Amino acid sequence: MFPALHAKKVILGISGSIAAYKTPLLVRALVKAGAEVQVVMTPSSKSFVAPLSLSTVSNKAVYSEFVESEDELWNNHVDLGLWADLMLIAPASANTLSKMAQATCDNLLLAVYLSAKCPVYFAPAMDLDMHEHPATQDAIQRLISRNNIHIPAQEGELASGLQGVGRMQEPDQIVDFLEQDLSSKMPLLGTKMMVTAGPTYEPLDPVRYIGNYSSGKMGYAIANEAASQGAEVILISGPADDLAIHPGVTLVQTKTADDMHTACLRHFEDCNILVMAAAVADYKPKHVEVSKIKKEEEITSVELVKTVDILESLGKKKTSQVLVGFALETDNELSNAKEKIKKKNLDAIILNSLADKGAGFQHATNKITFIPALGEHTAFTLKDKSEVAVDVLTQIKTMIDA
Repeated sequence: MFPALHAKKVILGISGSIAAYKTPLLVRALVKAGAEVQVVMTPSSKSFVAPLSLSTVSNKAVYSEFVESEDELWNNHVDLGLWADLMLIAPASANTLSKMAQATCDNLLLAVYLSAKCPVYFAPAMDLDMHEHPATQDAIQRLISRNNIHIPAQEGELASGLQGVGRMQEPDQIVDFLEQDLSSKMPLLGTKMMVTAGPTYEPLDPVRYIGNYSSGKMGYAIANEAASQGAEVILISGPADDLAIHPGVTLVQTKTADDMHTACLRHFEDCNILVMAAAVADYKPKHVEVSKIKKEEEITSVELVKTVDILESLGKKKTSQVLVGFALETDNELSNAKEKIKKKNLDAIILNSLADKGAGFQHATNKITFIPALGEHTAFTLKDKSEVAVDVLTQIKTMIDA
């Protein structure tokens, strides 16, 4: 399975504990898992680990002050709190834990913590008597009650030479903890999904084709978001220009409608959910010329035949699978889309209208209406396609769970 931390934006908060010497290894482990790491240090933590080391392994400037004295740039704690997908405070000293619990804000790390909108994990590190003190345990319980996630300290040899609980978990153990916790919260974990994307190209001759303006962005966004939510994804794509792909997505490249149909049939039986976002050409040339058609040949018409209707074909074969199609309409949008649900035996259809500015082909944004076969449709505002993908998968999950 791909790392749950892949592409996650992580703030690593480092407080003043001897365990801070392990944090360059922790940063490296997070980066290896695919995370983008921004380090924020308390002033006292710099006595235990050099900011230069952390900057080198994270490939980012390290923040520790509200205003950097050299260039007088303000490190905006609010922006940092909004930027992160998760925040990890490791090591979390007794002092920092107490301040977190009391909402004391006397350094940049605490200001970022109080501004964070993301899940916050904390890994205590201190001597055993400090760890067991009722005030420390009270602070830990308060943080847990506020939905902060505790990465418990281990028993072992401590900096004081004593043996007991208070040792911060090792960097690899912390990353494993994050991976397991994030994976357990993935709504599509255990799901196998097939997504189609992009156009199909139907050749006229070796250099020309009939196609459309589909960029593939919507299908890729759905595939990537599904993978980030834990699904095992097969993405069957027509020609698309260098779009980013999540490591949890297996890409199958196709060109024509027939190619895509064959690929869909190959993977159909293995999948639970099918989202058909490709813009398949409706027609193809009846005859494909072996050589390039010359201007002198004066061909003024091309005989066309219908391509296979992949969506309808899968609708006839589906048993327990959830099949969701896309409909790009120009008029009578809602009624035309609902008719396709019946005709093609779909569980839902996602409607685009070319009348909506910023929706449809080539845009980074889309505006959709999710129409289930049973129940009321839901219309969404214009959004970035990555956000639309979240809406699509939420609607599918809601429909399945209903």
